[in-house]
Amino acid sequence: MDRTQLADFLRTRREAMQPEDVGLPRGQRRRAVGLRREEVAALCGMSTDYYGRLEQGRGPTPSEPMLAAIARGLHLTLPERDHLFQLAGHHAPARATRDEHVAPGILRILDRLQDTPAQVITDLGETLVQTPLAVALLGEQTHFTGPARSTVYRWFTDPTSRDVYPVEDQPERGRTFTAELRAAYARGGRGSRAAALVAALSDVPEFAAVWAEHDVDDKHARTKRIQHPEVGVLTLDCQTLLDTDSGQRLLVFTATPGSPDADRLGLLAVIGSQRMTTA
Repeated sequence: MDRTQLADFLRTRREAMQPEDVGLPRGQRRRAVGLRREEVAALCGMSTDYYGRLEQGRGPTPSEPMLAAIARGLHLTLPERDHLFQLAGHHAPARATRDEHVAPGILRILDRLQDTPAQVITDLGETLVQTPLAVALLGEQTHFTGPARSTVYRWFTDPTSRDVYPVEDQPERGRTFTAELRAAYARGGRGSRAAALVAALSDVPEFAAVWAEHDVDDKHARTKRIQHPEVGVLTLDCQTLLDTDSGQRLLVFTATPGSPDADRLGLLAVIGSQRMTTA
C-alpha cells in the first residue's frame, strides 16, 4: 500500500469535485476547495475520521468493499478506480465485472435526485446505490451478498421480499423478473453470472415452472404499485435510463403532481425509513 500516493490521489479527486456535482448546496460562506472531507465521507458511507486518516496517509489498509465505496463516492472513472485499488495494495477488479462500477455520469444524475426515489441496478437486478427516499420506499437493497443480491433470487427464495408489491400484482412481478433474467442469460451465455443464478434457482419449483414458460416479453411496466407499510399503496411512474456501456439501469419513481400518490410520497419523505408504532 502506497499511503502517500493514495492520500494524494484522494485529496486531488476530492478537491476536483464541486458541491453541485453531488447535489449539495454551495452556500455563501464556503471556502473549501472542492468538497469537504466530511461530505466525501458521507457520500462513501464511512466515518469522517476514517476517511480523514486515509487522506492524511495514516489510515489502515482499506478493504476492497471500502475501496469500491470510495470509488463510487468520488465518482471515479474505471481507470481511476483501478488506480485506487492498486495504490491501496489490491488487484484492480476485473473489467469483466465492470457492471459493479457505477459510471460518474449516472452518479451525477442520481445526486440530483436525492428528494426522489431512484436507484441504480444491474441487468441481474442487483441494486448498487439508492437515494434515501428509495430506501424508504423499497427498503435497503444494497447490503445483500451472494446470489441474494439479485432481486429475482430473493423473489423466489425469500417470501418477505414480495411484501413491497400488492398481493394481486405479485404473479406478474415474478414473471417480469424471470423474463429479465432470461434476457440476461441470453446475452451472457452458459458461463455467465446469469447462468449461475438460473442454476441456483433451478431446484425452486415455482421458479422452474415460470422459467419453463420461456417468456421473453418485455413486461417492465412503466406504472408500478408499491405497497408500503406506513403510507399504503402508491401508484408510481417508473422511468428507466439505460447505460449502454455497462447495462446498468437508473430507475426513477415519480407520482402525478397533486394526486393522492404524490401526497403519500411526500409523507414518506417526511417519515423516511422509520416505522410508526402505536402505544
